[in-house]
Amino acid sequence: MSPTANQQLDIDLGPTGRPMPELPQPAPLESHGPARVISMVNQKGGVGKTTSVINLGAALAELGRKVLLVDLDPQGALSAGTGINSFDLDVTVYNLLMDRSHDIREVIHETETENLDVLPANIDLSAAEVQLVNEVAREMALARVLRPVADDYDVIIIDCQPSLGLLTINALAASHGVIIPLEAEYFALRGVALLVETIEKVQDRINPRLEVDGILITMFDPRTLHSREVCQRVVEAFPDKVFHTTINRTVKFPDASVAAEPIISFASSTKGADAYRQLARELISRGSAA
Repeated sequence: MSPTANQQLDIDLGPTGRPMPELPQPAPLESHGPARVISMVNQKGGVGKTTSVINLGAALAELGRKVLLVDLDPQGALSAGTGINSFDLDVTVYNLLMDRSHDIREVIHETETENLDVLPANIDLSAAEVQLVNEVAREMALARVLRPVADDYDVIIIDCQPSLGLLTINALAASHGVIIPLEAEYFALRGVALLVETIEKVQDRINPRLEVDGILITMFDPRTLHSREVCQRVVEAFPDKVFHTTINRTVKFPDASVAAEPIISFASSTKGADAYRQLARELISRGSAA
């Protein structure tokens, strides 16, 4: 192969070591809904779940999609990260799960970002795991909650807590797809097999339409051999499931979290913002979002 061909090959390869596909700007939508529901799931904490939910949601909203973010973590990080002080709220997703008398539209909050809404959570949600155990069809509680607004949105993204408990099973039961954020670190690989096994059980027993939309490499540092080797191993294990887009480490993400704002608006011209814009286009081009 000539040096010119080698140079061309290098140019075309993306951060995951595969040729980058063309990701055109999606056409605007003529109408909204019904929503495709996506769960952001990993039982390991600190892998960028909440950051990815907020910023992917904001990037999809920037593309004219109507997006609802669902906070299903009692820590309420998603709510706080979008500027909602959920600890002062009397009614949250917890009340919707436990009491059919509430109207979900009255619990949803608009954010500063156009087309981006949030269904908040707070520490009350930690009680739901225990209380739902005795409910009939306990795995379907969240699906029931979201049903009335499914036609109002194009995409609903659920931020799950770092566990594979009943709340996460509820998210998977309500979803069409799953995105698995995976830190580019060796030990992060170990839990993926257990997570995929759980997803397959939900597919088999509760929700046959569920599919893995993709594995998202987060906290990636292309300068380190370790990050590149982990990325290569993930691509070898799940060749068709790993997103071409990777989310690199940057100090701008924690800064945006402190500002309770998506990086898309907080630091719009940064590589972090561009990465989530690219991820949104990739998700749409795969047919995994409107």
